[in-house]
Amino acid sequence: MDALGCMKSLLLAATQYRAAKTEPNAALLQRSLEVISGLKLTRLFASNQILPSECLSCLVELLEDTNINPSLTLSVVTLLSQLASDNETREALQDTYNLTSVLAGVVHRSSTDLSDPVLLQSIQLLQRLTYNVPVFCAGANIDELISFLMHHVQSTEDELTIPCLGLLANLCRHNLSIQTRIKSLNNVKSFYRTLISFLAHSSLTMVVFALSVLSSLTLNEEVGGKLFHARNIHQTFQLIFNIVVNGDGTLTRKYSVDLLMDLLKSPKVADYLTRYEHFTSCLGQVLDLLHGRDPDSSSKILELLLAFCSVRELRHTLRQAILEPSGLPVSGHTRFVTRSKTFEPSVALVHLSNQPLEGSEDYSVLALQLFKEIFEDIINTGNSASAEHFVDLLLPVLLDHLQMPEQIVDELLVKKKCERMVKAINVLTNILSIDDVLKMSASKVLTASQCMSLIEHQFTYSGIDTGFGTKVVDSKMCKLAADIILKTLDLMSRLKQDVPGMEVSFYKVLQDQRLIMPLTFALTSDHRELVQVGLGILFEAAPLPDFPATVLGESIASNNAYRQQEMEHASKRIQVQSPVTGIASVRVSSSCPSSDGSTTSNIQELIQKLHSGLELKEPITAVRVSAIMDVYEQKLSALASKETRLQDLLEAKALALAQADRLMAQYRCQRAQAESEARTLAAMLKDAERKNEELSDLLKAQQVESERAQADIEQLFQHNRKLQTVAEEHETLKKSSVDLLQRYETTERLHKDLQTTCNSLNKQMEAVKKLNESLKQQNDRTAAQLVETENHRKELQQQLQERDGKIATLQQKIKVLEEKLKAQQKEKTDMEQSIDILRKELSKTEQARKELSIKASSLEVQKSQLEGRLEEKEALVKLQKEELNKHSNMIAMIHSLSGGKLSAETVNLSL
Repeated sequence: MDALGCMKSLLLAATQYRAAKTEPNAALLQRSLEVISGLKLTRLFASNQILPSECLSCLVELLEDTNINPSLTLSVVTLLSQLASDNETREALQDTYNLTSVLAGVVHRSSTDLSDPVLLQSIQLLQRLTYNVPVFCAGANIDELISFLMHHVQSTEDELTIPCLGLLANLCRHNLSIQTRIKSLNNVKSFYRTLISFLAHSSLTMVVFALSVLSSLTLNEEVGGKLFHARNIHQTFQLIFNIVVNGDGTLTRKYSVDLLMDLLKSPKVADYLTRYEHFTSCLGQVLDLLHGRDPDSSSKILELLLAFCSVRELRHTLRQAILEPSGLPVSGHTRFVTRSKTFEPSVALVHLSNQPLEGSEDYSVLALQLFKEIFEDIINTGNSASAEHFVDLLLPVLLDHLQMPEQIVDELLVKKKCERMVKAINVLTNILSIDDVLKMSASKVLTASQCMSLIEHQFTYSGIDTGFGTKVVDSKMCKLAADIILKTLDLMSRLKQDVPGMEVSFYKVLQDQRLIMPLTFALTSDHRELVQVGLGILFEAAPLPDFPATVLGESIASNNAYRQQEMEHASKRIQVQSPVTGIASVRVSSSCPSSDGSTTSNIQELIQKLHSGLELKEPITAVRVSAIMDVYEQKLSALASKETRLQDLLEAKALALAQADRLMAQYRCQRAQAESEARTLAAMLKDAERKNEELSDLLKAQQVESERAQADIEQLFQHNRKLQTVAEEHETLKKSSVDLLQRYETTERLHKDLQTTCNSLNKQMEAVKKLNESLKQQNDRTAAQLVETENHRKELQQQLQERDGKIATLQQKIKVLEEKLKAQQKEKTDMEQSIDILRKELSKTEQARKELSIKASSLEVQKSQLEGRLEEKEALVKLQKEELNKHSNMIAMIHSLSGGKLSAETVNLSL
C-alpha cells in the first residue's frame, strides 16, 4: 500500500475507534499506526498537503482523548517522536497543533505511574519540541508540568531524572514568565540546592542540564553571583569546555554550547572568559571538532564560534587560531601527530561553507558569517598578511556561492541559496576593505558578467520586477533578492576601477527601472546596514540622466502608505477586541450572585460621593470612616484580583479562539483543496472513459492486423532460416576480413611512423651538412687572413733588423711586438689543433651535432677575439709607420744641417 492509502486507512481507523472504543477497532488503529511508523514519511508530513495535515490533527486529537488505550497512546507518541525529527514538522506540531499543551496533559495523566513508558516517551518528545522554542506560560497544563518536573528532579534519581531536567532547562531558557513562576514557589531554595548537588554528578549530561537551569534562573541574582563568581568561574569554564569536547553525545554538546552562549551574554562572564588562561588551548580543541562527521555538533560549534565573535578580545584570539594555527596546541586525541594542512581550522571551515544545499543543517550560512567576523577583525587590527593564503583558498568557494544552479525547483532550496549569496557577498565586501593586495586578487577572479548575471537572475526569478506598487514587504524572497541586488551593486562600485567592464555594467544597472523596488525596500528598511548601502547606491545613481528619481519617490510613498495602512488595521483589531473584553466581563459579572452586584453598585456610589466632596448626611466619627475605608479597600482588592483572574481567563479564551480560527481556516482551505481535487478527478475520469472507448476500437483494428501479420510472419520465418545460413557464412568471412583490416591498419600506421621519422632524420642531416660547410668556409677565410698577416710580419721584421742602433726605443717596441706576435702564433696553432679535432669529430659522428655546434660557437668567439687583436696590431703598425716617417724626416733635417745635400726624399726608411 502506498503512503496516501496508509494515511487514509489511519484516518478511517481513528474515526471508527472514536465512534466505538472496542478491541477490534483499537487493534486496527494500532496496526495503522505501526504501518505509518514503518514507512518513515517524515518529509511528506512536513508538506502542507491536506491528507498529512489531517493525519497530524487526528494524532493530536487521539492524545487529547483521556479515555484512549495506553498502548495506543504509546504508539501515537512514538510516531510523533519520529515525525518531530524533521524541523518543519516539529515547528508545525508546536505552532499549529499546540502539541506542547497536549503532551503536558498526557504527562499530567501519566504521572501517577512513573514506570509507564508513555511518561518517558512524552517527556523526551517534549524536550525535543521545546528546544530553542519559547513556551506560553499560561498554556493548558503548563503549571502542572512545571510542578511535576521540579518535584521529580528533587526526588530519588531514576531514568526520568535526566529527561525531566533537560525539559526544565528548555522551559527556563529565555522565558521570563516561567522563570518568574519557578522563583515564586516556596521550595525554590531547596530546588537550587538540588541543582547545585547535581554539579558533582558523574553524568556530564546531568551536569550541563543543571548548570543550564541555574544560569537561566540565577545568573543575575545573588545565588548566581556566588555560583559564577571570579573564584569559581575558571573551574566552570573548564567544566563546560570539557563537556563540549568530551561530551556524552550530541545532545550534551548542544546544551553545553547553548549554556556557554548564554553565559557570554553577561558582560561580567565575558570579561572573565577573556582573562581565562586556558582559553587558547580550549579553543584549539573546539576547532578540532569541526573535522567531525556529526552535522548537529558541527552546527553548534559554528554557533559557539560566532558567539565568541560577539566579544572583541575573543574574536581576535579566534582569528589568530583560525588563520595562524601553528601556535595552537594539538588536542589530546592528536597528541602524537603534527597538524597537517587537512586538519587546519581554515580548511575545515572552507569545507563546511561549501556543503550542498540538500543538507539538513545549513553550515554554509554560519561558516560565511564567521568569515565575515574574521575579516572584520582583520580590518580593525590591520594584519592582512595572515589572510592572503586564506583568501586564495576561500575565493573559489565564494564565487561558487554566487552561481545560481538552473535545476533548483524547491522554494526552500532557493531560499537557502539566496541566504548563502547574501553572506558570500558580505564576505567579499570585507575582503575588498582589507588592503589593495587582497582587492587585486579578488578583482582577478570576479568578472562583470558574473555580477550582471547574478543581478539579472534576481530580477527575473525572485518576483521583484513585477511592476510598480508591489508590496515588497510581503515576500521574504523579495527581501532576500533586494539584499542580494543592493550588496552586489555595492561590490561592483568598489571594483568598478579594477575590473574591465565593471564600471559600464554598474552604471547600466543603476539606470534600470527594476532597481526601484530594491532601493525602496532598502531606504524604508529598519536594518541600519541595508539603509546605508541603499543610500550609497542612491548617491551614485542620482546624478545619472536616466535615473527614475520620481518613480523612486512614488514607490517609497506607496510603501510607507501600505505600512501605515497595516498599522491602522492592527489598531482597529485591538479596538475591536476591547469591546469583546467588556462584553465578556459583563457576561461574567452577570453570572455572579446578585449580592455581589448590589455591593459593587453601592461601592461605586460611595466612591463618587467621596470624589465629589459631598458630606454624608449622617454624622460619622473618624473611627467609623476608617473602618468603612478598610472595608472598601478589601472589597476593591478582591474585585481587582477577580478582574485579573477574569482577564487571564479572557486571554486564554482569546488564545483558544485564535487557535480555533486557525483550525477553521485550515479546514476551509482543506475543503476547497478537496473540492478542487474532486473536480479534477471527475474530469480525469471522463477523459479516461473517452480514451478507453477509443482504445477499444483501436484494439479491434489491431487484432485484425495482427492476424494478417501472423501469416506474413510465418513466411518471413522460412525466409529467415535460409538467410541465417547465409548470414553465418557472411559472419565468418566478415571476421576474417576484420582481422586482415586490423593487420593492414597496424602495418600502415607503422609505415607512416617510420616514414615520418626517416624524413625528420634526413632534414636534420641536411641541416648539419649545411652548418658544417659554412664552418669550413669560415675556417678557410681565417687561415688565409692568418697567412697574409704572417708574411706581412716577416717583411716588417726584416726591415726593422736593418735599422741602426740610433733608434733604440723603436727596437724595444719591436721586441715587445715580436713577443706578442709569438704568443698570437701559439694561440693560432692551438686554434688550428682544436679546429682539426672538431673536423675529426664532425666526420666521425653525426649524433654529436649538439656538441659540435657548441664548439663551433666557441670557435667563432675565439675568431672574433683574434680579429680584434689583429685590428689592434694593424693599428700599432700604422703608429710605427708614422714614427718611422718622423725619424726619416729627422735624419734628413740632420743631414741638411750638417751641410749635406741629402734630401728627405732620398732617405729611404719606408717599411
